[in-house]
Amino acid sequence: MGMEVVIPPKKNRIEQRDYDKDLYKNRHLVENTFLMLKQWRGIATRYDKNTDSFLAAVCISSILRWTKLIA
Repeated sequence: MGMEVVIPPKKNRIEQRDYDKDLYKNRHLVENTFLMLKQWRGIATRYDKNTDSFLAAVCISSILRWTKLIA
């Protein structure tokens, strides 16, 4: 399908495969962003009934995370 492996191989693997370290760093940032978003209960459980309110909550939490106002 033309996909590229981004996850680094285990240290004890006999045949080490190549991976893009910069792409892996970006993947790690994206995964951590989703992890932080899921820590907000309203976003994780989708309390907002309409899409605009949900998107606003995602934007607010992302802005707060980006400006490092929350840990």
